[in-house]
Amino acid sequence: MTATGADRGAGGVGTWWWWGRRRGVVLDVGLALVSALECGLEGIGFAEKASLPVPLGVLFGLLVGSVLLVRRRWPIAVVLVSIAVAPAEMGFLMGIVGLYSLAASDVPRRITALLAGMSTVAVFVVTVVRLRQDVAQADVDQQDFDPSGWYVPVVGLFMTLGLNAPPLLFGLYIGARRRLMESLRERADSLEQELSLLADRAEQRAQWARQEERTRIAREMHDVVAHRVSLMVVHAAALQAVALKDPQKAVRNAALVGDMGRQALTELREMLGVLREGSAPVGPAVVPLAAVGRAAAAAAEAAAEDGPCLDALEALCEQSRLAGAAVEFVVRGEARAYPPEVERTAYRVVQEALTNVHKHAAGAEVVVRLAHREAEIAMQVENGPCPAGVADVCLPSGGNGLVGMRERVLRLGGVFVSGATDVGGFKVSAVLPASVG
Repeated sequence: MTATGADRGAGGVGTWWWWGRRRGVVLDVGLALVSALECGLEGIGFAEKASLPVPLGVLFGLLVGSVLLVRRRWPIAVVLVSIAVAPAEMGFLMGIVGLYSLAASDVPRRITALLAGMSTVAVFVVTVVRLRQDVAQADVDQQDFDPSGWYVPVVGLFMTLGLNAPPLLFGLYIGARRRLMESLRERADSLEQELSLLADRAEQRAQWARQEERTRIAREMHDVVAHRVSLMVVHAAALQAVALKDPQKAVRNAALVGDMGRQALTELREMLGVLREGSAPVGPAVVPLAAVGRAAAAAAEAAAEDGPCLDALEALCEQSRLAGAAVEFVVRGEARAYPPEVERTAYRVVQEALTNVHKHAAGAEVVVRLAHREAEIAMQVENGPCPAGVADVCLPSGGNGLVGMRERVLRLGGVFVSGATDVGGFKVSAVLPASVG
């Protein structure tokens, strides 16, 4: 049978048998001693009535009273023993404590009700019998004493309820309170585990957001720097080729290199400014995750508003023409306003495609197509094969250009396709939705 100790679950379980703590041992041993002493004294009267030797009655009482020692481990046994010795008019303390222990334990309620009923009936019968004997003795001593027939049962019932009801109700209250505290502890442990899991997930989301922001910043830096620097390298190579033959053209190329460098510095300065404004202050204070999220969102929004748009595509193509590339810009459909992230993504796709042309197909003819459709916008950059005899500008390539373009387009729910053409050139195509959710 399950234990009923109030200190169950505390430290030291297993050290003191079924007791949780030392004070439980002291309490139960004390109660068992008092019960054994009570039953031993009551055993004297039991031995006289049963015509047994007094030492045998005292020994029997001591053994019966000591059963209270196991009330936490076997409360049913304690109650059954108290019921069994009720006719001997002994073990009242054991009966009271046994009912309390039974009601406070995890014993099923139907068993508790059955044993409590049996104990109540046994105590009631013994009480009624004893009262009848007392009434009969009083009737002999006092001739004028004539109690009615209801006196003995009513008094016996009140005495029985007075003995059995308080410990039973108090045990039910303690058992319910103990189970409630155990449930609250389990809920607290469960909530603590859930909070720990939520904290781990929040940390993972924050780490993912930081990684995503680093990727976005790297993509922006690549788009800004790669295109400008590629044009600068192309102009520098042209400047080196014509420096002695055509000084005026060399001067123009040098001016273009300077303009490209200033534009690259300006764009980098604007981007770094947005990042500084959107970044959290560095210091020993702990910055809430919500504040970091708001700052990152504000930085992304500012970058989207300040980024390039479709109107700048003509100027972008003109810069490539000044670098010596034959770029044709074709627009189909009626131009209209798009969300900032759509226009910026379209611009970056064309920009990166032109950068790849300067890197890998210098001198090739390029056609940039932009189509405004009903629910989408499409762009395509196609270059022919590199002409024979054109020197390679030897620009480094990290292989991230096409990957970055694909990520940008797919992020907005678009379609991206790239690959070589049948005539030996290369084609980059992308379709973006006209609105993003």
